[in-house]
Amino acid sequence: MEALSVDSIPEGPEWQYEPKWDGFRCVVFRDGNEVNLQSKSCQPLARYFPEVVEAVRSLKAKRFVLDGEIAVPQRRAFSFDALLQRIHPAVSRILKLSTETPAILIVFDLLAGGDGRSLLKLPLQDRRRQLENFAAEYFDRETIRLSPWSEKLSEARKWLARAGGMLDGIIAKRRDLGYASGERNAMQKIKNYRSADCVVGGFRYGTGKKVVGSLLLGLYDDAGLLHHVGFTSAIAAADREEITRKLEAQIGKPGFTGRAPGGPSRWNGGKSSEWQPLRPTLVVEVSYDHASEGRFRHGTRLLRWRPDKKPAQCSMEQLQQKRADLLGLLP
Repeated sequence: MEALSVDSIPEGPEWQYEPKWDGFRCVVFRDGNEVNLQSKSCQPLARYFPEVVEAVRSLKAKRFVLDGEIAVPQRRAFSFDALLQRIHPAVSRILKLSTETPAILIVFDLLAGGDGRSLLKLPLQDRRRQLENFAAEYFDRETIRLSPWSEKLSEARKWLARAGGMLDGIIAKRRDLGYASGERNAMQKIKNYRSADCVVGGFRYGTGKKVVGSLLLGLYDDAGLLHHVGFTSAIAAADREEITRKLEAQIGKPGFTGRAPGGPSRWNGGKSSEWQPLRPTLVVEVSYDHASEGRFRHGTRLLRWRPDKKPAQCSMEQLQQKRADLLGLLP
């Protein structure tokens, strides 16, 4: 189930609030001895988190489906960098990290109960009640933990104020609706900053250098065209060589299939218009100060790479921020 980005917390008895954890979204499937972990983009995650697989397999319940977040605790916070290190091709490296920086699973929804029957059509308030019973009976509270929730707006505001380190913001969910995969009507996310997941559709080399100078960012429209929406040059100097190698391995068409980067303008300070097109495989999350007319205007900063996101999930809809409780904010 997807979340719609909004500027403020929705209010009303139909909403409940949860922390938005800084990790990888994960759906867990258990059927007997078989355990599968699936990312938000429907990619398999089990090989990257063997300690989570073993924890799920050790539960006494034999058939269920959970929705939650995988995170890596470090020094009383969650480390997204440590999480990214786990997406590694070498089994030996993964096993080493699973011991040195073990991940946890934070569960916030139950999609199929201990008897394996689907709960998708039940309203969230009923699924949550069953999840709490399920957690009390089965969770180990070490590797697999139950995410908190609240009906109180005051609690949601406290969580939002504490965002950073462990929390990425808060999630508001409709208590009276069932679980609707791929839809954004029943769930909203609120952060202390604006961000968007973008496809890297191309890049420019730095002036007089053979290392990346800026990433060219793209979002898909409803017709499936990838439009250039801006760029970010806020890349740490120590990371530029490694990122350049990653980008050069993906050079190729089509690049942008809709609106493409243009020549020098007031947005790029007269820099060269030459750019390298990339196959649409890489996704990054960027923060931004302002967007208008379907593009970022200034203040775009690279936050992180998102290997857990499908490029097709990077839609223009992200820039259409909506206010959830305007009347409540007006004096």
